[in-house]
Amino acid sequence: MIEKLQYYIKGQAHNLPVYILEQAILATCGWLPSLVGIGIRAIAYRLIMNINGMPAIEPNVRIAHAGNIHLSNGVYLDNGVYLHATPNGIRIGDNTFIMHHTTLHVFNFRGLPNAGITIGSNCFFGEFNVIRGQGGVTIGNDVYTGPMVQIVAINHVFNNPDLPIREQGIIAQGINIEDDVWLGAGVIVVDGVTIGKGSVIGAGSVVTKNIPAYSIAIGTPAKKIKDRRDLTSDDTIADIFFGKLEDIKKT
Repeated sequence: MIEKLQYYIKGQAHNLPVYILEQAILATCGWLPSLVGIGIRAIAYRLIMNINGMPAIEPNVRIAHAGNIHLSNGVYLDNGVYLHATPNGIRIGDNTFIMHHTTLHVFNFRGLPNAGITIGSNCFFGEFNVIRGQGGVTIGNDVYTGPMVQIVAINHVFNNPDLPIREQGIIAQGINIEDDVWLGAGVIVVDGVTIGKGSVIGAGSVVTKNIPAYSIAIGTPAKKIKDRRDLTSDDTIADIFFGKLEDIKKT
């Protein structure tokens, strides 16, 4: 029982005294509604988090390892967001919005050297996104995502059918999403992938390989169908995505 309790505390904070302090502040201030609550949290959470400027944190934001979270000026955390920041932490740049029930999760008890999540400025993450940072996730500036996007920098080894998968270890190479990328609704980005600057990934696509800069990519696995620099003013979203899908079906 004591061992399980110690494991639980380790998953929530650096040690028991820090856990007590963080939980006391979160319990006291975390539920407060309206602008009053946002203002109080912007001040009180400085006791347990690294905050620059004035973030806006809505009620019911769940936080673990608060001391490893760095929020810059103008960050917005919507209701139900979950930040879990062991040990290398989570950094969120200026004026980035994290919408409701999005999870940023770094659960690193395997000593993975690059674990962590770094997000740039002026980004927007839609509802119910999941970002898993065990292998390290780096996201640039001006990145937008639709709802239910998954960015998962971890994978399980399963080569040996005679062993349970949980005993075969993991692979965690990391994910890099460069500036000015748009990920459509339901996109999945797997471990070991870089998405180049200025790229657009169509809704529902699964990114399993690197995407060159300024690509428009769709599919499972996602493939480049066009270069954004070749678009004309007459190209519409329907022409770009649905027209190409029709071409694929005919081949």
